Amino acid sequence: MVGSKDTKTEAAPASKPRGRPRSFDRETALEKAVMAFWEHGYEATSVSDLTRVMGIGAPSLYAAFGDKRALFEEVVTVYGARYGSFGDRALAEESTARAAVERMLREAAAEYTAPGRPHGCLVIHAATNCTSPEVEESLRERRNANIAAFENRIRAGIASGELPAGTDAAALARHTGAIIQGMSQQARDGASREELEALAEIAMAIWPRT
Repeated sequence: MVGSKDTKTEAAPASKPRGRPRSFDRETALEKAVMAFWEHGYEATSVSDLTRVMGIGAPSLYAAFGDKRALFEEVVTVYGARYGSFGDRALAEESTARAAVERMLREAAAEYTAPGRPHGCLVIHAATNCTSPEVEESLRERRNANIAAFENRIRAGIASGELPAGTDAAALARHTGAIIQGMSQQARDGASREELEALAEIAMAIWPRT
């Protein structure tokens, strides 16, 4: 009959597709995580902080990066390659230990005060008020590895005759580490590039000469 409605043959409403996790650019999100941890440190950066700045939900964060600690470990690796590799390059490329450390301190003054990103060093700053023993130990190992690299380069300078035979390589390496760490903190406190360069110049004045 015209106008009648056959309920048996009426098409059922299409089922609503299930929602899918929002896709995102992993590298962009990771870079934002680097900046968050660099600015606030490990302890003060919460998962909710990370999801907000990275522009993703918690499920996406866990699926892509694991938990907060796993994400932080990846962040530290990225930071080291992208922002913190100037020291390794200086130690590897300069012909003398003195030239390597002088270049490293000069470049630290520039890197630690560069505009448009947090000041200082993430590996130094992220340990502040850290209550996670595993994270604290990992960062400590990285800092101590840097001092060991300084000492190895200084010992090579002693062996080559660049530095006097009686030079205390361990003490000079720790002095270099203390200067680097102090420059990072002073950069956080507002010291300018020029002020840190002046500090680096004074630090190099104590280096022994043959």
